Amino acid sequence: MKGFPVFAFVVFLSAAPAFASPAPRQSSDGQAPVASAALAAPSKIDPGKEADIRRLLELIGAKGMASQSVNSMSATLRPLMINSLPPGDYRGKLIDLWLAKFLTKLDVQQMVDAAIPLYDRYFTDDEIKGLIAFYQTAVGQKSVSMVPKISADMQSQGVKLGQDAGRQAMLEVLAENPDLAKALSAARAQQSAAQVQAHP
Repeated sequence: MKGFPVFAFVVFLSAAPAFASPAPRQSSDGQAPVASAALAAPSKIDPGKEADIRRLLELIGAKGMASQSVNSMSATLRPLMINSLPPGDYRGKLIDLWLAKFLTKLDVQQMVDAAIPLYDRYFTDDEIKGLIAFYQTAVGQKSVSMVPKISADMQSQGVKLGQDAGRQAMLEVLAENPDLAKALSAARAQQSAAQVQAHP
């Protein structure tokens, strides 16, 4: 359980692309955009506890993880934007310009600060102090250094497991439903013929 704060912050950062929606929500009167929950005015936190949380976030390398998250957002967001916009010659340039503008508006320190109320909500000050003591040890620092590698390996394995499960599920569904298998083959043939006609 000692490694939970690091994993929690990694999960928090993984949700960051959700803040990138190109269409902000409007208030009920249709006037000003509604602020993101992460940017809402935080409730009062005991100054001593906040200092402890900041110390914990420093020990687990929160700022470095936030910076890495920002750097990897471009690759994550590009396919999402491609799928959300109608096709056309304009799309590539629009996405490039939007990504560049979006990344200039991300503040790494703001991302770290947004995590403070969450740690205040889920941990007591004594628990925060206990975690600080742990992450000051050699084992604690090793757990911090290994989290990015473990997370990357878990993601890679998860993708492979998902691909294998999806492929096997499709094969079984088609085997159990010959009519759908036939329809799929016909649709693929029609798609190939259309592509040939479009690019003779």
